[in-house]
Formats: sequence, structure tokens, C-alpha cells
Amino acid sequence: MRKKDRQELIKQILQNEEIYRQEDLVKRLDEQGIYVTQATISRDVKEMQLVKIPQDDGGYIYNVPTEKSNQLSLEKILSDSFVSCDTHNEMCFVKVLPGNGPILSSMIEQNKFEEVFATLCDDNSVMIFAKSVQAAQQLAKTFYSWVKLD
Repeated sequence: MRKKDRQELIKQILQNEEIYRQEDLVKRLDEQGIYVTQATISRDVKEMQLVKIPQDDGGYIYNVPTEKSNQLSLEKILSDSFVSCDTHNEMCFVKVLPGNGPILSSMIEQNKFEEVFATLCDDNSVMIFAKSVQAAQQLAKTFYSWVKLD
């Protein structure tokens, strides 16, 4: 199956079912005769810019973002998953809810901020390597302006 077709099928599955883990998506595809590895699904999740949204039971399910604009999607991801942000020298460190680090990192890279040299992420955080101390501070200021803090 071609990647484009597989990703379209993933969208359909996410619209009809609650998928909590990448392994669940691998299993659903397997049930439909499409054999993929978790690593393939991980790449698809990043490419498709899937996000995890909180559920009433405390879990998170995968969802397809609806925004067309990268900046709007980035603002939405930050607004929905933001925990904290801090800077140190040329670095800006952003903590987010579990499962949102990769998509946030990807969205920052896609937005091609002039201030950003590179990003590094894990499941719930993104380290942004800025081009200067001032650039790191400006990124943090921008991110905080997008977040609705209680």
C-alpha cells in the first residue's frame, strides 16, 4: 500500500474510533490486512501532524488537526497542551502534555522561525536551540502570548 493511501486510511480510522496508542493503530491496520511497523506509524503521525487530545477518562486519543495554517495549528497545539516555557542562554525549553512534543517540534520547524537554529524533542518537551539569547527570549514571549493561562 502506498504511503498516501495508508495515511488516508489512518485519517478514516481516527474519525471513527478512539485510538490511544500507536500500537492500537498498527493493530487496526493489521486487522484490515495492512502490515506496518510501529516505526512506520510513528513517521506517519509526525508527517500527518496528528495531535493527542485529552479525554474525560484522563487518557489521550489521536486526532487529525483541522487548521490549514501552520501558525494556527502551532498556536492551537500550544494552547491545548502547554505546561511551561523557560529560557537559558540560546535555548528555549517548552514542556507540553504527554504525546505533544513531536508534533510541537515538527510545527516549529515547519513555521521556519528566523530565530530557530534547531529543535530536539521527546514525548512531552521541546528544546529549541535559538540563534541568540534574544531570539530564545522572543520565542518564549511569542509562545506565552499564544497560551491562555488560568
